[in-house]
Amino acid sequence: MDSAVTKNLRALNARVDALSRRYAGLDGEGLLRPLIETEFSGRIALSSSFGAESAVLLHMVARIDPATPVLFLNTGKLFGETLRYRDALVDRLGLTGVRELKPDADDIDARDRDGMLWQTSPDACCRIRKVLPLDRALRDYDAWINGRKRFQGGLRADIPTVEAFDGRVKVNPLANWEPADISAYMKNYDLPAHPLVADGYRSIGCLTCTLRTSGTDARDGRWAGQDKTECGIHLAMGGK
Repeated sequence: MDSAVTKNLRALNARVDALSRRYAGLDGEGLLRPLIETEFSGRIALSSSFGAESAVLLHMVARIDPATPVLFLNTGKLFGETLRYRDALVDRLGLTGVRELKPDADDIDARDRDGMLWQTSPDACCRIRKVLPLDRALRDYDAWINGRKRFQGGLRADIPTVEAFDGRVKVNPLANWEPADISAYMKNYDLPAHPLVADGYRSIGCLTCTLRTSGTDARDGRWAGQDKTECGIHLAMGGK
């Protein structure tokens, strides 16, 4: 490995270790506030799907600094309800840093001109519509906030609150939260639910790859019947 790369990796790991010790035991807003205001001022962004549980982190960020960059992946295949929910939450919370990310037109033209790639290669579809746009956007930041939680299982079962990922600090402020914590927070702050939740959608992504679910695993409705459980944005180097 190149010595400069090794040096940068060591420095990143050292910083993650220091942050983990400094903010041990903190999560949610208690963890986010010092990271947004001090540790990564101007260099941290939240990625949000504006999905079933997104209002919690969006509300926390709005309380700390409503101008915090919020990266929203508009894949071109989202539910109309998601887009309207996004607009309603942005207005209600006063978020001013929302940035809409779209797939590169050349990528779509080369790989998914008819818009049916999700049927033949869902991983490739996710890559050009989500992984690559987010990867490009995150180059402007040193830290990335996301909403993964351990109770979601799979590759998320053991995530820490702070980790090193693809050259930056990745923050999982709700890693330790349970479904009851999410519900209690939304009730306490009177946050509106995504309209599809009442219709049986407990985890909401693209309309082409999301089904209703009544099982114990909220993500069972994502890529149902396939081995696929992640879109790829949480896999190192987009799954390369």
